[in-house]
Amino acid sequence: MKTVNPRIIGLALGAVGAAYHIVRVTLVVLGRAQPHTLGSLSFPQTAAIIVVGTAVIGFIVGVAAGLIWNRLSTLPLKARLSWATPIVLAVAVVGFGFWKVWISPVAVQVAHGERDVAAQVFGLGTVEARITSQVGFKISGVLVDLRADVGERVGKDAVLARLDDREQHAQVARAAAAVEQAAANLQKAAAGVEKAKANYANAKAINARRQKLVESNIASVETAQTAQAAQEAALADMDLANSDVLVAKAAISDARAQLQQQTVALAFHTLVAPYDAMVTARLKELGSALNAGQPVFTLIDPKTIWVLAYIDESKAGDIKVGEPAAIVLRSHANRRLAGRVARIEPESDRVNEERRVEVAFDHIPAYANIGEQAEVYITTVRLAQALLVPEAAIIGLSKNHGTVWTVENGTLQRREVTLGHRLLDGRYEITGGVPTDAKVVTQLASGLSVGRAATIASEPKR
Repeated sequence: MKTVNPRIIGLALGAVGAAYHIVRVTLVVLGRAQPHTLGSLSFPQTAAIIVVGTAVIGFIVGVAAGLIWNRLSTLPLKARLSWATPIVLAVAVVGFGFWKVWISPVAVQVAHGERDVAAQVFGLGTVEARITSQVGFKISGVLVDLRADVGERVGKDAVLARLDDREQHAQVARAAAAVEQAAANLQKAAAGVEKAKANYANAKAINARRQKLVESNIASVETAQTAQAAQEAALADMDLANSDVLVAKAAISDARAQLQQQTVALAFHTLVAPYDAMVTARLKELGSALNAGQPVFTLIDPKTIWVLAYIDESKAGDIKVGEPAAIVLRSHANRRLAGRVARIEPESDRVNEERRVEVAFDHIPAYANIGEQAEVYITTVRLAQALLVPEAAIIGLSKNHGTVWTVENGTLQRREVTLGHRLLDGRYEITGGVPTDAKVVTQLASGLSVGRAATIASEPKR
């Protein structure tokens, strides 16, 4: 047996392998063949790796084969035969392995169309109340009575607390006495008017008689002038009495206003519920000296309990008021409560880039605690029919495009597809790019190549 140059053999094999793949790359560029993929890499990176890798592996195999050939050529015939058996077995094993990995039909799992699929967005939030109030007294004072505690429900106008009002009761009594005094003064002034009217009538009659007597020269002119002056004085007294009545009326109006003011101030010593509410916090205890406006209780309207959820802005664009939602409270993780989007706040969280969405319960659960963490699943659309594939099965995933493997007429192909909604389980809706009879591969495996035979494996039991 003649010896050979291992390097020449290696270069020859490497060149043949590289030339083969260069031809395939040319066909891919011309659009007559589908490109290979390696994991998440795509054409042309895969082309460079395959060409270089094939050349290197061909060179190594050629050199190894040349060295083995040269080694065998120096051995006697019997020794060559003893080496032939393991070499043939090795070649057979390698050939079988190559056939198994790269040529034999590969079993793949494929996606099937689904019906009535809910596309949802997810958000975390907390249970809150739309109507929350911190209530306290409008005046300062000492707290002497508390009638509500945390967790209790109170009706509208129910008494919650009282301040020490003894001094204010005295002020009300004093104002009431002032009203009575003003009423008595009014009566006195009215009586003065009647007296003044009588005096004026008498003075007028006397003056009339005196004037007649003067005309008859029975009385002196001085007497007549005195009578006239008395009549005018009586008239002035009557006008003064009428003014006193007006002053008394004004005084009684002022006294009544003072009484009303003191009565209102007395009512300010009692704190009542502004609406049907539940007490969520009691901030002061008996004996506390309070300033005006200092809160004593925190109240909520239990009919306005909802969930304030924070939704990633990139996923919140399709949310609309009124859309159905599912709410899961952390304390009852196995229960899904029905709800609907009640309000979308116009201002987002600038730091976390999240949108605030309020989701109302269809039926508010009795066990909902204010501040409890909650998960919200908002259904933005229901897909009547959808072809869904996992994100891991999409190569070169972009905003709404990607590449998938398909089984077409029993062979593997690669297809550029358009993508629609992304489900919470990580699957994407394929909206276009898949031929009618093609099946989309859902799990990528080694050995996938364009044109390779493929069989559809049965789905694993769940």
